[in-house]
Amino acid sequence: MIKAYVFPGQGAQFVGMGKDLYDKFPKAKDMFKKANSILKFKITDVMFEGTDEDLRQTKVTQPAIFLHSVILASMLEDFDPTMVAGHSLGEFSALVANKVLGFEDGLRLVSKRALAMQKACEAQPGTMAAVIGLEDTVIESICASVKDAVVVPANYNSPGQIVISGSIEGVDAASEKLKEAGAKRVLPLKVGGAFHSPLMEPARVELAEAIKATTFNQGICPIYQNVTGQSVNDPEIIKKNLIAQLTSPVLWTQTMNNILATGVRSIIEVGPGTVLQGLFRKVDRNLDLSSAVIE
Repeated sequence: MIKAYVFPGQGAQFVGMGKDLYDKFPKAKDMFKKANSILKFKITDVMFEGTDEDLRQTKVTQPAIFLHSVILASMLEDFDPTMVAGHSLGEFSALVANKVLGFEDGLRLVSKRALAMQKACEAQPGTMAAVIGLEDTVIESICASVKDAVVVPANYNSPGQIVISGSIEGVDAASEKLKEAGAKRVLPLKVGGAFHSPLMEPARVELAEAIKATTFNQGICPIYQNVTGQSVNDPEIIKKNLIAQLTSPVLWTQTMNNILATGVRSIIEVGPGTVLQGLFRKVDRNLDLSSAVIE
């Protein structure tokens, strides 16, 4: 049976994530300990026993979700993906799971990404908001109509749900216009900055150097990447798309549609939470949706 394995992004974290793997599997414990060494702080302490606030720090959140997802995938006896995809940060988890990236290289890139994004957020404050119940084209047009401030569609999460991102002034201005245009809801998000917008350009430049210096291998299966929503096999194209990701929108609706167009019916979410299963359910309620578990 063909299967798609999908990997969640930032926001899926929870205190205690990964502790069951650490306690039960020697291989998982070794991988967590190696992560502590690479990151130069005990991320396991924060993941297993920290507070929600501790876990929300960008330098912790991104590697924590990555570690939970990648280590879980490596523990699965029947991990045989026909294809993989990951939402934003989750794309790095997917690239390690399908062996394009090694575990250590993937973790270093995720850590570099988190720190670069945090630096960009501090240099130029920004925010994001979820827009519910408007056509994509209407949201795109309204964002484009905002002058003298930055605001763009950032996450095409599912039909009728787009996240916009940009400067605080830009997002506020667009939010008012979107409400006037008939949006059911415009919800400000508790995020540290304007992810997947032009305000992430300094982080993109910094991460690009690290990506270019990292070895990308031929994967065991294709990955559907955020910036195109399309299936990719070529390691050089994967690199190029990954570099573009920080300042480009996450085309997750398009990704889901393209995955389902292959005939796949089994979608397995690997990592914390069930957000991606919920998004797939909005596209097709009859899919076989599940979370990866180890008996």
